[in-house]
Amino acid sequence: MIGAGFVRTIGSSRRAIAWGTATAIGVFSLFGVVTGLIPNPLYVRMVPRTAVDYLFLVSTALLAGVYAAQRVATTVPGGDRTSPSKNEDRVMMGGLVGGFLAVGCPICNVFLLALFSSSALMTYFDPLRPLLGVFSVALLAGLIHLRHRRTCSVCEP
Repeated sequence: MIGAGFVRTIGSSRRAIAWGTATAIGVFSLFGVVTGLIPNPLYVRMVPRTAVDYLFLVSTALLAGVYAAQRVATTVPGGDRTSPSKNEDRVMMGGLVGGFLAVGCPICNVFLLALFSSSALMTYFDPLRPLLGVFSVALLAGLIHLRHRRTCSVCEP
């Protein structure tokens, strides 16, 4: 649950809200177009779209936006970006990659297709995509929660 201190921290920075909104829209648009969840003439999806794909797309985009807003709001201008932030960024990228793989067409992904055959992807990887989506959303939400607990001085008792 998002505390009142977090809302005040984010609400006090229009820059943070702008970055968060731009990030969420960017992730949604990029992942949606590249995976074919947003129909477009550049890409034809070979696996049918499901409601779960859209759920993970929206969740991943929203969580990426919240992370970006949180990161901008809690970074001191000219401040030190130390190794914990780099580790958090790595976890965030892992969550985004997992979210992308969870919503993507498994037999259209060139990287996966180069590693495995299309029949292996449909047999073994496609049934695991929802689990990958749950894991990536949980990873992103957990990162946001831990970062909130560490950086929110107003919320501590």
